[in-house]
Amino acid sequence: MVELPLIILILIILEIFEIWWQKAPTIEKVISQTYLYYQKSIFVLFLTHPSFYFVVFIIIYTKILNIWMIAILFIKIIDIFFKLTLIKGLYQDGDIDEKIRIVIKQPLNQWLFLTGLGLYPFLLFYGLI
Repeated sequence: MVELPLIILILIILEIFEIWWQKAPTIEKVISQTYLYYQKSIFVLFLTHPSFYFVVFIIIYTKILNIWMIAILFIKIIDIFFKLTLIKGLYQDGDIDEKIRIVIKQPLNQWLFLTGLGLYPFLLFYGLI
């Protein structure tokens, strides 16, 4: 597959974009940044995750749906809905456990944001070979 390096490069660029807008010192700050997009529209929030749509496009384009591709989609969906659940708990209901509030205020290791960049291109590579 000649376009495999290009597909991987595009995914890397999209992941860098997601790292750029999500990077924050705590999960609480990540959720507050996400909430800014959510306030505009839920569709704007979904558009801030372009690598998800790119992977869906690649699955449709290549007609390859294997465990590696499903793993990428599963992790991305869990990530998006986890953020939506925290947004709902923090900003709409105010119904979030005090222990969770303590956890989301803890400092994050900045390497955490690079896990997607280190994981998704390899999963996509294995899914396409």
